[in-house]
Amino acid sequence: MNIKPLADRVLILPAPAEEKTIGGIIIPDTAKEKPLQGEVVAIGNGTKDEEMVLHVGDQVLYGKYSGTELEHDGKKYLIMRQSDVLAVLG
Repeated sequence: MNIKPLADRVLILPAPAEEKTIGGIIIPDTAKEKPLQGEVVAIGNGTKDEEMVLHVGDQVLYGKYSGTELEHDGKKYLIMRQSDVLAVLG
């Protein structure tokens, strides 16, 4: 990974969207919900006002419209401010 977020930003690899419902119905690509959780793969250094509390490898929840989508090496990522992360899982 050669993307290094600046300041208080984090780079997140979103979890894959659900392929099937609990009842076994296959969900088409156009109807899939955008995932709201993912794994932190890179973090910035923080700012003088905000220390980084997230770590690489953390599983996190974030808002539906949080962050900016980007694609690198064929993978889709989200980059967002640490404050846009709602919770750390586990």
